[in-house]
Amino acid sequence: MDFNVKKLASDAGVFFTRAVQFTEEKLGQAEKTELDPHLENLIARAEGTKNWTEKILRQTEVLLQPNPIDHTGARIEEFIYDKLDKKLPSKTTNAELLGQHMLDAANEFGPGTPYGATLITVGEYQKRLGAAERDFLHTSASTFLTPLRNFLEGDWRTISKERRLLENRRLDLDICKARLKKAKQAETKAAAAPDFQETRPRNYVLSASASALLSEEVDKAEHELRVAQTEFDRQAEVTRLLLEGISSTHLNHLRCLHDFAEAQATYYAQCHRFMQDLQRELARGNDVSGSLPSSDVCPNPVSSTFLSETSTTGATVSSCPNQRPGTLPMEHTQLPVTGARKAKVLYDYDAHDGSELSLLADELITVYTVPGMDPDWLIGERGNQKGKVPVTYLELLS
Repeated sequence: MDFNVKKLASDAGVFFTRAVQFTEEKLGQAEKTELDPHLENLIARAEGTKNWTEKILRQTEVLLQPNPIDHTGARIEEFIYDKLDKKLPSKTTNAELLGQHMLDAANEFGPGTPYGATLITVGEYQKRLGAAERDFLHTSASTFLTPLRNFLEGDWRTISKERRLLENRRLDLDICKARLKKAKQAETKAAAAPDFQETRPRNYVLSASASALLSEEVDKAEHELRVAQTEFDRQAEVTRLLLEGISSTHLNHLRCLHDFAEAQATYYAQCHRFMQDLQRELARGNDVSGSLPSSDVCPNPVSSTFLSETSTTGATVSSCPNQRPGTLPMEHTQLPVTGARKAKVLYDYDAHDGSELSLLADELITVYTVPGMDPDWLIGERGNQKGKVPVTYLELLS
């Protein structure tokens, strides 16, 4: 093992000298070279970027994986797979697990029973929600979390390293300034009070030698100061260039933020669509299971609002054992129309039966309601086409 004692002693001496200079600066006993105001602003901006990036990254991880125990385990697992240079396998989401449990329960209770059939329906949609969540987590991790983490673990570490070097160069510069100042003070003091008490030639030789030594010390200190100033200026320029790159970091994070918001919007839109479809399937299941062949009583009574409105208009309502107000057939749309207005379609919608109207995003249609209709639905018209449309897919215009 090659152990360089001289280098070790030299590094220890430099460290001790810097520590003394730093302590004296803190105590106000030594002068400190101030950085350029522009550089100070860049440093403050970079510090703010680092601090807020850490907070946003940490809170986003909590949002995507609320359980802190699972979060820690996931980070450890991610680290291990990264070191092994292997792709992290996709994990089953909680919604997918719930859906699978529902399907297993339905098989045990009997898929032909009302409860079993409903478990199958809800379980399938839970698995769809889980798959959408998994895609959202993967997209968010790759387009948002990874760039933020790369900045903290890559660019910021480089900036921090160069800033430490700059601080060391500044301490070296101030040490050289202090050393030059002391050398000049000693030279000035020796020149102002020469020793003429001794008249022997030997004393004149010694005085001349001391003066030469002091002059040489001043020249050496000036040379060291010039070298330290050059190194400080060079390091300050390197650090400045790195800190100015924070603007590019902001632009990159801006694009990542747009991608994250788009992924989030897509995920919630998928969840909304799945839940709307689930509600419709459950409603159809209720219609089938609630039908009474020999009964004259409707299992889903007409609302009091429907009765009051039809009584004032003179319309008659016939008893219907299998029909709910929210699933009126199209012949009932001849009832009195209320509040016809224009609406803009927000999302594509595929009709599930003949009573519904398919929609295309961004198109304009005319919508209105009829007495007793489910408030989550409206009657939509497009030319000669007419059918029920979900309110959540529309933006009503004045």
